[in-house]
Amino acid sequence: MAKRAPVPARPKSKRGNHDDDRIFLEKQGSHDEDDARAARIMRELLRGFDALRGIGPCVTVFGSARFKPGSRHYELAVDVGAALARAGFTVITGGGPGVMEAANRGAKQAGGVSLGCNIELPREQKPNPYLDRFIDFRYFFVRKVMLVKYSSAFVVLPGGLGTLDELFEVMTLIQTRKIARFPVVLMDKAFWAEMSDFINKSLFPLGAVEPGEIDFGAVADTPEHALKFIRRELRAAGMPVPRPKR
Repeated sequence: MAKRAPVPARPKSKRGNHDDDRIFLEKQGSHDEDDARAARIMRELLRGFDALRGIGPCVTVFGSARFKPGSRHYELAVDVGAALARAGFTVITGGGPGVMEAANRGAKQAGGVSLGCNIELPREQKPNPYLDRFIDFRYFFVRKVMLVKYSSAFVVLPGGLGTLDELFEVMTLIQTRKIARFPVVLMDKAFWAEMSDFINKSLFPLGAVEPGEIDFGAVADTPEHALKFIRRELRAAGMPVPRPKR
């Protein structure tokens, strides 16, 4: 796919986007204020659709923004991004630092297509430098729509609240059949072991979740294991599987 120039960020409002978001979520607005925000949300959705349309088979990589270059999980994410790119997948992340940067970096260095859906935060998260194309979002839920809508599989590395939110959002959509059972891979078996125990020992016995409703697909320690699982599951579901790059 030919590379496109990055989608420019929207200018900041005079009030500040972050204060506006907080007011939106904390207080009831007037009819006109709610209509104006609904229009902004619609424009943001349309901008995302336009920027990401036609990107081909894509894998979204989730993970912490706090891991630094040289750390174990940053380097693992570099390897994951490179493996996905060599297999012909477009790699898409939240566009920021840490695991996101690492996965985009690996994809870029392997000659693949590297995309980012960046979020405007009070600390001014900036798009990382390894993106062929990026788009800035004000609203978290719009950003998550894009990361799910354009993905054929999900790879989740260790992370904090944001990563867990993204993981369980995807799993809830699969459980409720709002999306197909796309492959989900958790990287680093040791990190996810206690969460798996909690689900098996607490949620299942209580009947809060039925066995089979939560299926992480694969828990892997190597990009090769993750990639093998993704390709196998996509083929079994009759979904497009790209050809590896030569």
